Amino acid sequence: MSLRGFIEGMPKAELHIHLEGALEPLLVRNLAARNKMDVPSSLTERTEGWDFHDLTSFLGIYYPNMTVLQTEEDFCDLAWHYLSKAHNQNVIHTEMFFDPQAHTSRGVPFEVVVRGYRQAIVKAERELSMSASLIMCILRDMDAGFAMATLMSALPYKEWIIGVGLDSDERGNPPAKFAAVFERARKEGFLLTAHCDIDQQNSIEHIRQAVEDIQVDRMDHGTNIVENPGLVETIRCRGIGLTCCPISNSIVTSDFKGKEICSLLRSGVKVTVNSDDPAYFRGYVTQNILKMAEDSNLTKQELTQLQRNAFEISWISATKKDKFLAILDEYARLN
Repeated sequence: MSLRGFIEGMPKAELHIHLEGALEPLLVRNLAARNKMDVPSSLTERTEGWDFHDLTSFLGIYYPNMTVLQTEEDFCDLAWHYLSKAHNQNVIHTEMFFDPQAHTSRGVPFEVVVRGYRQAIVKAERELSMSASLIMCILRDMDAGFAMATLMSALPYKEWIIGVGLDSDERGNPPAKFAAVFERARKEGFLLTAHCDIDQQNSIEHIRQAVEDIQVDRMDHGTNIVENPGLVETIRCRGIGLTCCPISNSIVTSDFKGKEICSLLRSGVKVTVNSDDPAYFRGYVTQNILKMAEDSNLTKQELTQLQRNAFEISWISATKKDKFLAILDEYARLN
């Protein structure tokens, strides 16, 4: 079997996927028509992909495109669009970020967002035998009071939301800004993660805050951690995984960070490979793993270890984790 065939057929877990980042141009157009809205100015005649060159220009089209999401049906259709594509790439478990503040700030009720996404998860479990859950992200470029209010809105839906994360524009918005929100989330039983984006100002200090002060259970992106061997050892010993995204790295920075991901993998850190915002970066999880394999010369054993890491740091029961790892091990043994 070719390396490409091995990757395509491999059972996968995806832990870094923004549902709003799966909003492809054709879906935007369809939702705009259904809701009798003008299409966003970023769309023009596009049916796939978007134009941007860094994190700031990406966010400049990312949030305006969300205005087409208005009803439970819209949110369900968006999540189903992603889950169907992930299923076709042999993703058997996924933990999906969503940004409720991007919707509540424009008048869409929290319950409309979460109920729509939940409908798609139930459908995927029933029709695709997929395992899926939600992680609610706080928008770090909004104020901490709004973040706390959003956390309070999430409490009635704790059975549907497994964790709380932190994303959006990192400049001037360190994890410490939301320390009280994370503390309350932990007390409410949520698991914690945070984006520590690539090559940001004060990257290492933000990573330190996430690891040492917030005490995250997982970290998203975070490969700048290689600049501080002490922090690398801390996350290795504590089993804190990193959810890395090579294709998006290569677009918002000058490098896909393959060298750093490989270094962390080979030093025993639980790094994983994911798609991030696949509609925007034009690559779902299989394409991201292929990029790592082809540009970093990873072996089948190392590719299998990346997926082992993903299942091992997933926020699922021990029984389900053992089941998925057994499926992966059997696939690796036979191929």
